[in-house]
Amino acid sequence: MENLIHSTLFRLSSEFVFVYPFVMTHVWIVGSLLYYVKWERHQPLTPPVLPEYPACSILLPCHNEGDNIRETMHWLLLQNYPHYEIIAINDGSKDNTGAILDELAAQHHQLRVIHFVDNQGKAMGLRMGALLSPHEYLVCIDGDAILDPNACAWVMWHFLSNQRVGAVTGNPRIRNRSTLLGKIQVGEFSSIVGMIKRAQRIYGKIFSVSGVVAAFRKSALHRVGYWSTDMITEDVDITWKLQRDHWDVRFEPNAKCWILMPETFAGLWKQRLRWAQGGAEVFFRNIDVLFHWREYRMWPVLLELCASLVWVYLLAAVTVITTASWFFDHAPTLQEKQNFINFGNSAGVLVITCLLQFAVGFYLDSRYETGLWKKFFWMIWYPFLYWIIIACATFVGLPKALMKKRGQRAVWISPDRGVRQSFDGK
Repeated sequence: MENLIHSTLFRLSSEFVFVYPFVMTHVWIVGSLLYYVKWERHQPLTPPVLPEYPACSILLPCHNEGDNIRETMHWLLLQNYPHYEIIAINDGSKDNTGAILDELAAQHHQLRVIHFVDNQGKAMGLRMGALLSPHEYLVCIDGDAILDPNACAWVMWHFLSNQRVGAVTGNPRIRNRSTLLGKIQVGEFSSIVGMIKRAQRIYGKIFSVSGVVAAFRKSALHRVGYWSTDMITEDVDITWKLQRDHWDVRFEPNAKCWILMPETFAGLWKQRLRWAQGGAEVFFRNIDVLFHWREYRMWPVLLELCASLVWVYLLAAVTVITTASWFFDHAPTLQEKQNFINFGNSAGVLVITCLLQFAVGFYLDSRYETGLWKKFFWMIWYPFLYWIIIACATFVGLPKALMKKRGQRAVWISPDRGVRQSFDGK
């Protein structure tokens, strides 16, 4: 009887490991296509003509960005928006970031600079910039990002169209793509990040704004207490805080921002581990949402996050048990050999499903970036490289989130930004 129970549990776990990504891929595909039909299909690519152009502040938290800040500022000063200022927060940089910002501030009246003596973390930098801004609307980007000149106009359209819009997340585009990891991330941000945001807008609520490019209504931030300084992913945390306070969070694919991403396995691992730990921290802090009926639209996002955590640990368990049984227990039986073949077939189906998701994502985002289809060939490596890294990062990130002391300040750690390339605005 005990063996039967163990066998049944193993079979159910194995089926979940296959069924969960297969089902969710189709959920994202259907949701993103519905979003495209409902909002994107007939939307022009030229920036909208607004009934008014209220002033906004672009917040630029920086930590050791001496190599990138001049180029970032150059593009910020090209915004096609009549009333904006730039507030740069130099967060305890140890390089020449502060000196460069002071030099630029002397040349451009739109730029104000705040200096922190010590590393206070991105959330504190954003808080300070928001509190010092005299404007109701804030556009936040990272210190190494390049904001599309029409981005402010696109996000402002959402705020002016509905008073309940508390935040608008933009469309991050990968800038460095000279290595295999860089090329794969081009597809990931189109077919994973962009597609999921589209689908989540259809099904309920968005899991997270993009920390590298997002805009906020200041009064909404004030109601929820601004960014939490103890959350390792402040972008996920503020998204949940706003939506739990019943603010609408939208996705605007025309608000493009070109970003640098890791192009080494060590850099990618650190980034994905931070994302995994941050997601787990948000999960534990917001699990009580299940007990509040008025927040029922947050349930699908929380339950999907929970399912993804369960999937990672079941995947690890199934892999360990299968490997141990195959190599150490005994010579494989005919049934075990058949199970191994079935596992291989299931993996093949998932790879094909993943490529289908990439194809749909490339189709949706090709209107915002020319030549995107040239990267489709490289997506075959995504399931073999990224699934393993992401699964391992989630496996490690959950206990790190559990062990982290509440209230512990999350500070900057300079990331791997890949092979830096010049940007021509295309």
